[in-house]
Amino acid sequence: MKNKSYIGVSFIILIFGIYAIPKIIDKLKGNDLVVIGPAPSFVLKDQNNKTISNANYAGKVYVVEFFFTTCPSICPIMNKNMVGLQNDFFGNPNFGIASISINPENDTAEVLKEHAKKIGANSPNWHFLTGDKKYIYELANKGFNLYAGENSKVNGGFEHSGLFALIDKNGKIRCRKDVQGNPILYYDGLEKKGVQAIKEDINKLLEE
Repeated sequence: MKNKSYIGVSFIILIFGIYAIPKIIDKLKGNDLVVIGPAPSFVLKDQNNKTISNANYAGKVYVVEFFFTTCPSICPIMNKNMVGLQNDFFGNPNFGIASISINPENDTAEVLKEHAKKIGANSPNWHFLTGDKKYIYELANKGFNLYAGENSKVNGGFEHSGLFALIDKNGKIRCRKDVQGNPILYYDGLEKKGVQAIKEDINKLLEE
């Protein structure tokens, strides 16, 4: 009788393993992104002159970039790649984008609205944000640790990072690891490889 009991228990364990282990593995794969820390809180105005804060992104996976509409160099590339991400996840209410201007004196709500229309940004969860310059620079440099600054010697008068920040549904900055096992922190918003990587990781976070 004892042998039969052992066989019965072993059979149950085997069946459980067949069905449960693949699901556990899939779950682990979905959670292999590093938590860098909490994304900073913010309150700004969007292209519709509506007050938008990080609370508007609660429960959403979203991507953050710092840019300006008159940028003659990297911003058009970043915006184009962001439009690609918008299109990849269009209609998903759990995905959003925050594009924050580092030249708010020029980039008013009206200017941002026209810019959004020009580049084809039409997702209701994509907000182009403007506000006080000092506040935005602190948000970029100290909040997200993504460089932004004024420089009269460079074309366009401003310089900034070409990186995208990825935020999960719980407001945490997340990223993958490089081949050496180190967190990459942020994603290259200029190169196809970086854009493909963030696309893959957005999918992972949406499944969490």
